[in-house]
Amino acid sequence: MGPRHLVATVLVAPDVVQDLELRVMTDDMWLWPVRSAPVVVDGARMEFQLRRRLIEQRRGAWDDASDWTPAWIGFGAAWHEFGPEGNARPSGPLPWAAHQRLWSALAEFESSVRYRRRLNGIPTEPTAEWPGLNLR
Repeated sequence: MGPRHLVATVLVAPDVVQDLELRVMTDDMWLWPVRSAPVVVDGARMEFQLRRRLIEQRRGAWDDASDWTPAWIGFGAAWHEFGPEGNARPSGPLPWAAHQRLWSALAEFESSVRYRRRLNGIPTEPTAEWPGLNLR
């Protein structure tokens, strides 16, 4: 398995995507709507599949989010050390402070965000255009 970047996968109400993005930026985190993420080959398809999977896993509890925006929230340079090619090379596990900041930021948008309190790894590969991530 190649390099992975830890992200939280969230469903966000479309009218608060920008507000949430600005909020997580204050803690050196980034938010990418899956559809428009420069690391995704077929954004529309991945967005549909991801949204459907997240909603179906909750068996009706998240049906109100059926048209919300799937997004990834990842951790910026303050939380990782980056290698010379731009790929993330964590010096150890992600600090608990990073988890705490992420969950508290998401709690501020409680009624407009759906998420599970866990991180997933997405495959990464550095490119000339985007030094940190390139989802295959």
